[in-house]
Amino acid sequence: MLNRVAVVVPAHDEALAVGACVTSVRRAAAGSDVEVIVVADACSDATAAVAAGAGATVIEVGDRNVGRARAAGMAHAVRTGATWLATTDADSLVPTGWLAWHLAHAAAGTDVLVGEIDVVDWTPHPPSVRDRFERHYAANRPHVHGANLGCATPAYVAVGGFDALAVGEDHDLVARARRAGYRVVHDGSSPVVTSARRAARAPDGFSVFLERLRRRRI
Repeated sequence: MLNRVAVVVPAHDEALAVGACVTSVRRAAAGSDVEVIVVADACSDATAAVAAGAGATVIEVGDRNVGRARAAGMAHAVRTGATWLATTDADSLVPTGWLAWHLAHAAAGTDVLVGEIDVVDWTPHPPSVRDRFERHYAANRPHVHGANLGCATPAYVAVGGFDALAVGEDHDLVARARRAGYRVVHDGSSPVVTSARRAARAPDGFSVFLERLRRRRI
């Protein structure tokens, strides 16, 4: 029976955002046995203290690598007995039914759950970027986002977990699970709200993607 969930949140200098992220996950837990694990990766700000104050377990690493950060959090979760592993991003907010959605998929036999993202605050960008994003997003499903991803622990362990990639660690994990024959389900019904900020943390992450849209390079 699936009864223990871990949610891993990699964070590099996210003191301004991580508290709200952790709070949203804890709210979504709604009494379930859920551990929020923030992996503070090479932080020079108060990320770790803010995350701990919001109720997260904090692991500090110095790799400046999102794949290694997610892997470190997942390794802790596996060691402490989590049966379902979820992950989101520090600049994101999960909806109140997010963990119930994960567990419903887990109970139905999903090995890897791949969700979608949404953006509510577009103020860092001109209106044209929102329009281009929405057209591109609708035309290129399915998507894979580390901000909205879940995995049954046996499947995660069997495929070797997150690799030490600075970008694309989420796509890599999903591709390996699919090649190994695990049941990968894409479901856009519980999107995670993420930031449209222009200050990128990952070298080729969502902020960079939006900047390419702004410059009409996609």
